[in-house]
Amino acid sequence: MSSEIKIFKFTGTYSKYHKKYKFSKEIRALKQEDALEKMYATITSIGIYRRQINIEEVKEITPEESQDYLIHELST
Repeated sequence: MSSEIKIFKFTGTYSKYHKKYKFSKEIRALKQEDALEKMYATITSIGIYRRQINIEEVKEITPEESQDYLIHELST
């Protein structure tokens, strides 16, 4: 069984101080569930609760599609 690291791109919004903010986050992980937990951990580290986060889209992308320089370099 081969384990290949994938890149997941999360887009959505979160609310803070009665304002909505858009976000786009790229995460490397083996499974989508692991990437989701890492994304939540990253965003909640700035004082946001999970219930304030609204994920609008999750998709698997290729290293070439990645906008994050570090993820792109680690994946090639």
